[in-house]
Amino acid sequence: MSAVWKYFKINEDNPRIADCKLCSAKLSRGGTKISSYNTSNLIKHLKLKHKSEHGEFTAIGSSSSTQQSTLQQTFARREKLSRDNPRAVQITEALTQFIILDDQPLSIVENMGFHQFLNVLEPKYDIPSRHYITDIILPKIHDTVKKHINIMLQKDIKAISFTTDIWSSSVSPLSLISLTAQWIDGEFSLHQVMLHATKFEGSHTGQAIANILEEMLQTWAIPKSSVHVVVRDSAKNMIKGMEVAGLPSISCVAHTLQLAVSEGLLSQRSIADAVGVGRRIIGHFKHSNLAYSRLQDIQIQLGQPVRRLQQDVQTRWNSTFYMLKSLIEQKRALGVYVSEYELPATIIANQWNLMEKMVNILAPFEEMTRQVSCSDAFASDVIPAVTVLQKVLAKVDEDQGIKTMKSTLLAALQKRFSDTERNPLYCIATLLDPRYKDSFFCNSDTSREAKEMLVLELQNIFEETIESEQHEEPASKRPHRDQPGTSLDSLFAEIAGEGSSTSESSAPKAATIQLEAYLGEITVPRSEKPLKYWAVHKVRFPTLAKMAQKYLSAPCSSVESERLFSLASNVLTDSRNRLMAEHAEMLLFLKKNLPLTFKK
Repeated sequence: MSAVWKYFKINEDNPRIADCKLCSAKLSRGGTKISSYNTSNLIKHLKLKHKSEHGEFTAIGSSSSTQQSTLQQTFARREKLSRDNPRAVQITEALTQFIILDDQPLSIVENMGFHQFLNVLEPKYDIPSRHYITDIILPKIHDTVKKHINIMLQKDIKAISFTTDIWSSSVSPLSLISLTAQWIDGEFSLHQVMLHATKFEGSHTGQAIANILEEMLQTWAIPKSSVHVVVRDSAKNMIKGMEVAGLPSISCVAHTLQLAVSEGLLSQRSIADAVGVGRRIIGHFKHSNLAYSRLQDIQIQLGQPVRRLQQDVQTRWNSTFYMLKSLIEQKRALGVYVSEYELPATIIANQWNLMEKMVNILAPFEEMTRQVSCSDAFASDVIPAVTVLQKVLAKVDEDQGIKTMKSTLLAALQKRFSDTERNPLYCIATLLDPRYKDSFFCNSDTSREAKEMLVLELQNIFEETIESEQHEEPASKRPHRDQPGTSLDSLFAEIAGEGSSTSESSAPKAATIQLEAYLGEITVPRSEKPLKYWAVHKVRFPTLAKMAQKYLSAPCSSVESERLFSLASNVLTDSRNRLMAEHAEMLLFLKKNLPLTFKK
């Protein structure tokens, strides 16, 4: 807008007239149409009648550039930014990060709507081709993130724990084997990174698994001596692969619970029949929108919340638990439905009763599975989890059917976890967890043996810290705060209060002084974080803290690898089913690790 309007305003009654603010004179704006309006009369009026204001107006006009742009300047404004222009580089990197983090197909850069969107945001930006992003930008960002991970791995790390798993795509003929790493730094912060999701060709033999794992470790220059443990599933080829590679390994506790529940409960004929009927009914609704619409109408009529029935996955027992629970919640609605419409199967009264008993028995297992599947669950959680579940199943029940179910499930649980309390990794990790210590072992003998394992480990590193140990202050007592948050927390608190806190090891006294002081304290509440405890108490118990840094680095499940492959199913989709293996791994690597490079 011209600066002359500082002295004029448009007439309220006639927009073709401008009123002078200085003398109230009415002046024509120069035409009858908006397109012909101008300010010539207004400027002339200022020059003739208000010379001082005209001089002010002229000064304002000269200070702002009113010169017409040259042809060269006009073309320069229309030119696209070059690829090496800082602004273009910034946009291209942000665009690639958007594709990576939000699981967008690389072909999005070819879509008309996306072109229009970016053209509005930055008309001068020339959108690169998918091949330029794949061949130039992705490797560039990958190298940057890889260097960042390498720097992280070069810091003072006592031990690194890993998870691994094998996954096959349902949309392309591609199998991937994963390797994720986690460790605890000197400040007792937990770090988790993905190292590989490598293409796995040929037969999945133990030797092949061993070879590819060794290659992946060599890529990152990680010596086997730094490997604390590898968490894997219970498949024979995976166990064999670890043995051939000479890597210490443990089974994923979530997979082991799956096998225990499947063998001890779901394999029973009457239960398998009831579950099978439930699957057929839910399958009917899954494949018929009309049937689901009718069921929703019935739910509304009964005043129930409108919810869909959940289909289970036979390889995950907890999904069967959720399926049975959803059926029981819709028992009334299904009863009304079957009275009006047909179903492929009918749940009889005995089967309803059986399902309700199963849900009650499996509820603690489902809760425990969720807890051990958390990203911050440690190997120290395994022995306490098994002890609590055994105690739940050992409780006497008057119902003979429930009693039988519990006994068979207890036998399967004891069979699958029979060696847990003889495994040094589980035993030492449990002792070094301030929430558990020596309270959750099945008897005093196993508790004593676990402490002897820990003392032997202490002796190996005690010499280098003995000087500092002599000046340590005596351990202070900490009050136990009972803060039950779930149905199982009260049992954890009860067992923790029953345990003995004295060590009768015959090992040298010097090696046990820290251990005795540490075990002499009451366990901290289960709601507290063990790493937070050690970050505070590493000065009081320096030798034990070093061991905690090593043993608590081990996860108790391979959930990190499973979550990685959940991401893989988003990367390899129907719209990206031709993605090459190396590009898929690159996208997964960046999807998982790129946020680690962002400034907090």
